[in-house]
Amino acid sequence: PFYKGGKVQVDEKYIFCTCGARLNVLEISTGKVLHSIEQDDQEDVTSFALSPDDEVLVTASRTLLLKQWAWRQGQLIRSWRAIHTVPVASMTFDPTSTLLATGGCDGTIKMWDVLKQYCTHNLKGSSGVVHLVEFHPEISLLQLFSSSSDCKIRAWDLRSSSCLYVLVCHYSIVTSLAFSPDGSLMVSSGRDRICTVWDLGKRAVRRTIPVYEAVEGVVLLPEGEDYSQIGVKNSGLHFVTAGSKGAWVLRVWEASSGRCVFTQPRTAPAPASSAGSEAEDEEASPQMLTHCLPLAASARLATVSAEHNIVIYQLPAVRVLQQFVGYSDEVLDIKFLGKNDSHIVVATNSSHLKVYELSSNSCQILYGHTDTVLSLDVFRKGSMFASCGKDRTLRVWRLDEDTAEVHCVAQGSGHSDAVGTVACCTIKLWDLPHPLPLCDTEPSRMTARATEKGHEKDVNSLTVSPNDKLLASGSQDRTARLWSLPDLSLLAVFRGHRRGVWSVQFSPADQVLATSSADGTVKIWGLHDFSCLKTFEGHDASVLKVVFVSRGTQILTGGSDGLVKLWTIKTNECVQTLDAHQDKVWGLHNSLKDSLMVTGSADSNILIWKDVTEEELEVEQAKEEEQILKQQELSNLLHEKNFLKALGLAISLDQPHTVLRVIKGKKPPCHLEKTILKLRQDQKEALLRYSVVWNTNARSCLNAQVLLKVLLTHLPPEELLQYQGARGNLEALIPYTALTRRGQGLTAAPAAR
Repeated sequence: PFYKGGKVQVDEKYIFCTCGARLNVLEISTGKVLHSIEQDDQEDVTSFALSPDDEVLVTASRTLLLKQWAWRQGQLIRSWRAIHTVPVASMTFDPTSTLLATGGCDGTIKMWDVLKQYCTHNLKGSSGVVHLVEFHPEISLLQLFSSSSDCKIRAWDLRSSSCLYVLVCHYSIVTSLAFSPDGSLMVSSGRDRICTVWDLGKRAVRRTIPVYEAVEGVVLLPEGEDYSQIGVKNSGLHFVTAGSKGAWVLRVWEASSGRCVFTQPRTAPAPASSAGSEAEDEEASPQMLTHCLPLAASARLATVSAEHNIVIYQLPAVRVLQQFVGYSDEVLDIKFLGKNDSHIVVATNSSHLKVYELSSNSCQILYGHTDTVLSLDVFRKGSMFASCGKDRTLRVWRLDEDTAEVHCVAQGSGHSDAVGTVACCTIKLWDLPHPLPLCDTEPSRMTARATEKGHEKDVNSLTVSPNDKLLASGSQDRTARLWSLPDLSLLAVFRGHRRGVWSVQFSPADQVLATSSADGTVKIWGLHDFSCLKTFEGHDASVLKVVFVSRGTQILTGGSDGLVKLWTIKTNECVQTLDAHQDKVWGLHNSLKDSLMVTGSADSNILIWKDVTEEELEVEQAKEEEQILKQQELSNLLHEKNFLKALGLAISLDQPHTVLRVIKGKKPPCHLEKTILKLRQDQKEALLRYSVVWNTNARSCLNAQVLLKVLLTHLPPEELLQYQGARGNLEALIPYTALTRRGQGLTAAPAAR
């Protein structure tokens, strides 16, 4: 997740958005988070502002500190007290990028000179939270406009630090202000379902326009463009509104007449609601837009929805260019999509599906379901998939390989309750229409060929065998069942789990079925005699997903403990545990080539994993080959009596016995001294470490003492103490050195001491 609600600001290249205590900078062209600026105090960012020249970024948090950042480097430049007695709710820069205005929850507005670093104004008079501050575009006027909880718009004169006038028209919170290029007109929007065009010269309302939705953002159409294709026929002032009618319902209004000249066609179905509560449901809809932001230089605009989706449109056609998903909530299911696993399709705690292109991180949001999507399955050719959910319907979607766009081609209804799981086979249980409808037409209706009630409780999982002749189902009734296709006759019931069965999966290579359960176990069942062949235990909680990998020789499991485990079937051994999720792993899917795996969790993270077994084997083989070559080289050096290189190579191979052979073979001792002193510091450290072990053995203690004599004679104590673990090694040498000296007094020559 990179955006979890709050303020969003865009420029031509980047999107700046809040995510708790972090401020993320997203590159529009690639969809990647380039910078993540995190508050040291871990307090949520309440507001921020980027200067018009893109150089100065200031954030505010609940600690009542304002912080200025060099955002490209992610470095904090300075911080200062906001003076506000409560958190800052809004802030903005003036056109010169030198003045910063902050609006507080205490009803005051502070003005800051970010260059000279001091507070220039303290504007009082607003009632309640100041949630909107905007500078007049004409710099010479030095005027600031603000709005607070009293729904009034105030104009402030910065020369006299006084309120010039108060504009009263709205009866609900004013959400945005937009100024005409010459600064003579201003358009304000509010949640009272009106937009107001103000004549700032006369300080009066020029026109009040009912827009029939709570408007969260208003953007003026840039001048000099041909907007005839969306119904704009003259060159007057026009503006775009976005609000509670939701995503994909942008509208263009003519300011002079108050007429709506363009309404973007709704592509998402309206959420089900009763007639009496339509207005309330509309404003509470997750599809509602919370921001509408201009990118004037490139004739684009961006919208942000309550579901944290950011969509960028190209004007004048109001055509979607890019979509970004800031926060996915709980990931309920996930699958690879496309002939070469080029995409992934994700079902989250939402009625919308999200299809990501892996190469570019771009996302397509699919509308069609009217309630939460619970399960996904992909047809084997990879370009079509099915979805089902709480709206009691089933939908079939197709990915166009040429345009990379996904469209719904068929839908089916008939379930009496939420559809919990779906499995794709060779189109036997649901007849798809032929030919499939075109992309711009309504999806065709499907009819059920067979209906079977086979479990006593909810069905959690369905899977079709590789030859399309068998169907397996897993249920909350603690059983898994095997069915023949296409007649749906019951073949077997698998009993043995102590709690509900969450997932069932056929092996791609053997005639076995894997089941995972809320009892924390995975079982392998034979399809010949329907007996339990193996049981895997290792998860501390429910095992929600199981898939076969490595050509059926291993299984991957995902649990509600947030762990993903890799098991080898032959040995019943868990060979790897992947601990990267913080919550239930609902989604788990492997690619067609078994080289990639994708996991989705209730922690809203989607992770893509790569199988690096072959790469690791190659690295190990390369290391072994290198060791063999070095060992051969060491033998050659010893044979040639090239003791300096042999000593260094033996140390690099970490072979203390070979090092000891070299030291014993150095005659006379002066040659040993010269050789040791030519070694690098890390090699001398290794020798000191070896000498600790040698010094404890009667056969090698004298050699250790000779080595110590060289090191202590020629190296200053300060240098020795810098060696890694030097103090511990020297302490270990002391007691055995004392014993060696007493023994040398009887048997060894004084020189050996």
